[in-house]
Amino acid sequence: MKPTLEWLKNPEIFAVNREEAHSDHICTVNGQQLKQFLNGTWNFFYTEYPDNRPAEFYKIDFDVTGFDDILVPGHIQLQGYDKPQYVNTQYPWEGQEHLIPPQIPQKRNPVGSYVKFFDVDKALLGKETFISFQGVETAVYVWVNGEFAGYAEDSFTPSEFNITPFLKEKNNKLAVEVYRYSTASWLEDQDFWRFSGIFRDVYLYAVPEIHVRDMKVIADYDYENGDGILTTELDIAGNEDYSVKLTLIDKNGNKVFESDTANVTVSIPNVRSWSAEDPYLYILTAEITAHGKVVETAETKTGFRTFELKDGVMCLNGRRIIFKGINRHEWNAESGRVLTEEDMLWDIRFMKQNNINAVRTCHYPNNSCWYRLCDEYGIYLIDETNLESHGTWQKMGVCEPSINVPASLPEWKDAVLDRAKSMYERDKNHASVLIWSCGNESYCGDDIAAMADYFHDVDKTRLVHYEGVVWNRKYDHITDMESRMYAKPHEIEEYLKKNTGKPYISCEYMHAMGNSLGGMKLYTDLEDRYQSYQGGFIWDLIDQALYKDGVLVYGGDFDDRQSDYGFSANGIVYADRRYSPKVSEVRKLYSNFRMHLENDILTVENRNMFIDTSGYVFRITLEKEGEILSVKELLLSISPGESCAVPIGIEVPTEGGEYVLTLSAVLAEDTIWAEKGHEVGFVQKVVKTPESKTKIYVPKAEIVYGDFSIGVHGDIV
Repeated sequence: MKPTLEWLKNPEIFAVNREEAHSDHICTVNGQQLKQFLNGTWNFFYTEYPDNRPAEFYKIDFDVTGFDDILVPGHIQLQGYDKPQYVNTQYPWEGQEHLIPPQIPQKRNPVGSYVKFFDVDKALLGKETFISFQGVETAVYVWVNGEFAGYAEDSFTPSEFNITPFLKEKNNKLAVEVYRYSTASWLEDQDFWRFSGIFRDVYLYAVPEIHVRDMKVIADYDYENGDGILTTELDIAGNEDYSVKLTLIDKNGNKVFESDTANVTVSIPNVRSWSAEDPYLYILTAEITAHGKVVETAETKTGFRTFELKDGVMCLNGRRIIFKGINRHEWNAESGRVLTEEDMLWDIRFMKQNNINAVRTCHYPNNSCWYRLCDEYGIYLIDETNLESHGTWQKMGVCEPSINVPASLPEWKDAVLDRAKSMYERDKNHASVLIWSCGNESYCGDDIAAMADYFHDVDKTRLVHYEGVVWNRKYDHITDMESRMYAKPHEIEEYLKKNTGKPYISCEYMHAMGNSLGGMKLYTDLEDRYQSYQGGFIWDLIDQALYKDGVLVYGGDFDDRQSDYGFSANGIVYADRRYSPKVSEVRKLYSNFRMHLENDILTVENRNMFIDTSGYVFRITLEKEGEILSVKELLLSISPGESCAVPIGIEVPTEGGEYVLTLSAVLAEDTIWAEKGHEVGFVQKVVKTPESKTKIYVPKAEIVYGDFSIGVHGDIV
């Protein structure tokens, strides 16, 4: 097939020769992953206009000695080419070209021409080999040794191509052409910095003659009797005769189940369930044997849990869940959306340390590593499809969907369904994913309804979210929950009083810009008054600011026009990951401990769903003007959902002054997310003891009121 630039203009062409999406399980041969990373320095040529690009750069004999160098993964705009642009609702070409869907910019469409030379690692030679692009913005053409391998759109899910026929052992030439704009750009109008380029990992992977192409693992949990219900469906490619051994292993390495069948449904007694409070994971392995030897081992982690609607309330393992959530853009102030594992670990430890238990992946599937960390550390996820077409239906805050996409347009339906499928297939085995989201701020129509139908059809273990139905109530039925943005507490309460049978969440609230987050308690107070109020997701985690000449800058600071300027700075942490004062409010109101101190009696309510207080110490500190007078520690055994009242046993001195009693709930031991002594909740009480009175001379003062000033006359003391 001969590639053409016409594909960029056609919403019905979004993948050519691309492999079917699959789970992100790990495969090994003799304990080794057959994977070869191609990250690092590539040859690169940048042009602003497609007609000026080196169109034949992919050919084997094309000389690239005049090309520059660029780092992969990385954004083109952060490596000396083009410029970053921050816009929110409007499209980046606003004011430069007047376009309507599916038109794309003709005056300017930056192109990155990438070349990488490589030898194939010995372990991969002679095997069927694929190339995987984990994230490329926005449209990508791929050639290997002069042969066209494929084309793909969707910036935030993997694009993989079978390149076996084109490879040789030494000196392979990989050529990749990346376009900033295509029809996909109409579907990726998120509130973020607009970049392009190869911004996630690129690697080769090889598969043996028999290969576990996909694993579907459902680990349901019967919370009435404590049993797990394990269901597996394996897609195994290969024509040879083979046998399969499935093994489920607990954290201690003990086998809890074994089978010689690939596809099973089996009850496993007395499993340990998964939750954010106790994120217990099992390892499922599938060992493939042929001709008397193991040819491949596939592995994925799984957690037993049940997420469901019960009487209009979302429940995890039978208990009402409260999402103490936040929206999270992938962000690093130096590298944009190119994150390291260290960045992700900082984010997830920050959340756990500050009582955040849930994340909405606004507004695209995240790096696959993030989901593994959420499984391990315990974070609930709303996994959001890479779909936002805000600027096609909302103009200056007014709903005007005359050019909305995807709407109910047949030419866009397959593209958005493909995005839903790509996310589902990759992420379906992650215990942390509780809810699938059809996207963000794209109005609503038959196409998004088809996405919701797809999620409901392929996955009975999760719920489906789409906030956009609030603009078109004809489609209320497609979402399992009422979800709103920035609704006021009294508006939420009006909805809750109607008892519609649908639970409520705020997918965005508490817009954390500037000196904000006041009034958050008005929202968290609703948790106690209404069962169907189930929390919300703060906007958002981190300021989207970039370093320029050593200083953090915002939209417009790169002479980017159009721009929405400083509106990218909405985080509860600064772009360099320093805490802002807003974090204290979040940690306090999201705490799972409600504590009250009155008349020497401490009352502690354990609002965890599944764990008692044995992992915590309750520390009482008495201070006077910053001087610690005494410290006492209590060990309390309080079951989840229960309360306990105990005397604190500390007397406040009768000597005059101001005394502060602070009760802190702190970790009793180190965890993977914080050290022993980390505070997760607190309450304070100020006690003022009268000081001895001495007679103070207060001179009389005469006040004179004038037209322009007020005069005070009297003795100086």
